[in-house]
Amino acid sequence: MDLSRRQFFKVAGIGLAGSSLGALGMAPPAFAEQVRHFKLAHTHETRNTCPYCSVGCGVIMYSQGDTAKNVAQSIIHIEGDADHPVNRGTLCPKGAGLLDFIHSPGRLQYPQVRKPGSTEWTRISWDEALDRVADLMKADRDANFIEKNTQGQTVNRWLTTGFLAASAASNEAGYITHKVVRNLGMLGFDNQARV
Repeated sequence: MDLSRRQFFKVAGIGLAGSSLGALGMAPPAFAEQVRHFKLAHTHETRNTCPYCSVGCGVIMYSQGDTAKNVAQSIIHIEGDADHPVNRGTLCPKGAGLLDFIHSPGRLQYPQVRKPGSTEWTRISWDEALDRVADLMKADRDANFIEKNTQGQTVNRWLTTGFLAASAASNEAGYITHKVVRNLGMLGFDNQARV
């Protein structure tokens, strides 16, 4: 078939118009039934920070479910936060797999303790866990606190315990953490962002 340039544009225009009419409502009903709705249309959006490394990338978590009181929502999708200054919407493979981490049956969701001499882990409440940490820290500080050095100078040091701060914390939270740790006398203090 020999077509001039003008005839080619006429045939292409008629084909484009015909396909556009089909897409705008003249499509067969079977095609229209296959159109899926956007899966994030009725979800709740929550911004958070990736828990894996010290970079602190921003993520957006989408959850579905009733937002009534005492009803847990289920997270169905996680993606990078394009407005976050650290990652600008990108995620590494670990961050991209956060949904599997959240729904993993092996994920630890509550505190556990292994008593001395035992081989079994026992579930405890959050209040018990925090009280236990506070009691053990106080006992260690009372036993190992150094008030004065060998020259008699006041040093107020606690060298047997260290602290590792979270890299995803804000500047304000990092400042307060630094003040609390230094006021306790700890010298072993670092931030996950440096590790």
